[in-house]
Amino acid sequence: MMWKEDIQMRRKRSLQRKSILVILAFTLALAIASTAVSYQMYANSLDEHYKSLSENVAKTAISVLDTEAVNYYTQLVAGIYLENPAPELKDEEEETAYLAQYEALQDEGYDELYQTLEKIRTASEVLSLYIIYVDADSQTCVYVVDGDDTENACPAGTWDIIYEQNYGIFEDPAQGFPAYITNTEEYGWLCSTGVAIQDEDGSVLAYVMVDISMDQVMQERYDYLARISVVLLAVTVVLLLFFLKTVNYTVVKPINQLAQAASSYVSARKDATGHSLLAGLDIHTGDEVENLAEAMKQMEQDINDYIENLTTVTAEKERIGAELDIARHIQSSMLPCIFPAFPDREEFDIYATMDPAKEVGGDFYDFFMVDERHLAVVVADVSGKGIPAALFMVIGKTLIKDHTQPGISLGSVFVSVNNLLCDSNSEGMFITAFEGVLDLMTGEFAYVNAGHEIPYLCRKGETFEPYKVRAGFVLAGMEDIPYREGKLTLEPGDRIFLYTDGVPEATDADNQMFGLERMRDTLNQNLALSPEQLLPAVKEATERFVDKAPQFDDLTMLCLEYRRPMR
Repeated sequence: MMWKEDIQMRRKRSLQRKSILVILAFTLALAIASTAVSYQMYANSLDEHYKSLSENVAKTAISVLDTEAVNYYTQLVAGIYLENPAPELKDEEEETAYLAQYEALQDEGYDELYQTLEKIRTASEVLSLYIIYVDADSQTCVYVVDGDDTENACPAGTWDIIYEQNYGIFEDPAQGFPAYITNTEEYGWLCSTGVAIQDEDGSVLAYVMVDISMDQVMQERYDYLARISVVLLAVTVVLLLFFLKTVNYTVVKPINQLAQAASSYVSARKDATGHSLLAGLDIHTGDEVENLAEAMKQMEQDINDYIENLTTVTAEKERIGAELDIARHIQSSMLPCIFPAFPDREEFDIYATMDPAKEVGGDFYDFFMVDERHLAVVVADVSGKGIPAALFMVIGKTLIKDHTQPGISLGSVFVSVNNLLCDSNSEGMFITAFEGVLDLMTGEFAYVNAGHEIPYLCRKGETFEPYKVRAGFVLAGMEDIPYREGKLTLEPGDRIFLYTDGVPEATDADNQMFGLERMRDTLNQNLALSPEQLLPAVKEATERFVDKAPQFDDLTMLCLEYRRPMR
């Protein structure tokens, strides 16, 4: 008995271990999510504050600047720059020479602009405050005045590219540079914005730019993240210990009792007295675990009943499978399946196939000699699949063949068949069908279409193309429907390809259909093949397309080749 106790102890420790892992994962996920949300809210609050601050500093500067002076010096800088836009300075000597051309504009008025900006920058405690001119053609900005008294100040004429995130300024100059936060190796974390300076007419003269250093702010963020992480970690540990104790008492212990009873049931369903071990299970926790124990008792009874009925059900299933197999063979034998079908006839060659999606199908084809001179071909598709469609198929096939007689138009044949099918169609099924009769002497091909797919015609030396025929109403849909007979003339070497919708609607695992275009391409890629070789090539193409996806519908095809007139 010791080995059983060891197994139970290992199972108990395993359940406890899983409980620890699950609760730990949950609490850690909760802590991480709480930390992330809290930090994000804090970070967003700081970002919005400094963005608003940078915009306010820029607007304050605009309110105290002399607009006429700004416009004057901006025009001077723009004039110089446009004569030498965005130069590529190769060394310090070239840079000095380039900036020297802007020194002439730095007069008393220029100094007043500089001093105004420097005072605002110092009072606002921002990193940079400067005025720029924007050149839309070269997509650059040029410094006009930089209110910086340090060695990092940018002289008038200093230029820089405008980044793609601010290209909106070229479409709407008045919008300025919306506040944004960047991190670069040269300047670190910055909050930058630019507000347009406009004249009385609303024209943009220049832009006041503000840069606020965010390095200290980012450090405060990291400190905040560290503090909240420590607090949430402590809360996580407390919650973990509490959950573990609760789960061990209310879940682990009762479940181990259930596991012991279930293990005993698997090894021996009944003890020596004939009573089930599960039936004697006594768990009263007053919660879902107790419900589980009762469910296991009921499960035991259901399993016993199931085992008793399993043999009967299996035998019945095997019987049904055998009968369906017989039905499949019977259905196959009802269709012409011996090829060549007319070995003594040299006027034509014909081949047909039918592959049901289930054991039996609703598609069918047929071909037969109406008389010595006329050959009839039929391809049809019954609505639905399986046994009901197969039974309706037998009725439809028989009626069409029986009513196709010499001298009777195909339109009249389908009218009679339709009315007979409607009389015995309590299930509301219908048939789409195409029938054609070939005059072997003249090559005239009479046909009628009851809602079926259009045929594909291949003239000798050409390719398969859809032959547009007028489709009538389906068979068994409504009584007294008229059907119109059409005619075309086949020349020696011409071929007709008939099919059901299972071919173009063959579907792959991504719900993409094979389609009429792929079907036509497959036919035209195999023009040299005989009908007996052509149909397997089309079927192989559909199977390659659908790959491992289950067959969606019955696949039925028929190809007729007119070789020579009857003598």
